[in-house]
Amino acid sequence: MNSVHFTAQASSNGVIERDFTMGEVPGVLWSSVSGSDRAPLVLMGHGGGLHKKTPALLARAHDTVTTWGFTVVAIDAPGHGDRPRTAQDEQARAEFRQAQASDDSERFESTSISYATSLAERAVPEWQATLDALQELPEIGTEAPIGYGGGITLGTAIGVALTAIEPRISAGIFGGGSFVSEALIEAARRITVPIQFLLPWDDEHVDRQSALALFDAFASKEKTLHANPGDHRTIRWVGLDNEFLARHLGQAGTSSP
Repeated sequence: MNSVHFTAQASSNGVIERDFTMGEVPGVLWSSVSGSDRAPLVLMGHGGGLHKKTPALLARAHDTVTTWGFTVVAIDAPGHGDRPRTAQDEQARAEFRQAQASDDSERFESTSISYATSLAERAVPEWQATLDALQELPEIGTEAPIGYGGGITLGTAIGVALTAIEPRISAGIFGGGSFVSEALIEAARRITVPIQFLLPWDDEHVDRQSALALFDAFASKEKTLHANPGDHRTIRWVGLDNEFLARHLGQAGTSSP
């Protein structure tokens, strides 16, 4: 089994940021400078074409650490961030750009679903291996509650597929900015943990009804939908349940309910 190899460390505003590699997968771990052994661990995914340290993800990670004392981890999806692109990645990206530039919405949707599905198939085992490696660290261990707090678009495509098969995840935050495939619907039907679902109401790429169908598919007894006006990239989230993960994972030094 691959282990976590830390490559750099910095700290600011009460947060320690440690870059690491786990095999060939680069990642980053944020934690409190005050120390929070076995604090709840939150997995954060990034959007398509982005990476593990985008400004929005970085802000969410710092807020999660400073507000709740959680530990946060993000890794680059295959072909993203600091990872080299394979010939398969380059071909998929070229097809995606061509579809995006065309006026054929069905082609764009089909290409997007195919690309996201293939990335999720590769990313899910990497996330599981990263979890295995992190749980070997004494400050995390196997008792820390785990949640998925990952973003919309690709972060949801990967997060839903991961949560559907990963019993260590006990709560998740997903979003409606991802094209909804039948595979994603089937994965959602296997998820029973509490979820919070974010929906960009005016997304120009994703049909609102398909996003609502994904929300409806989750088998969770506790699930809430938060819809805000805004398109795929420019949306300001208000009225969210900001205590969602803390309620289900517990705060640092406590046990989840």
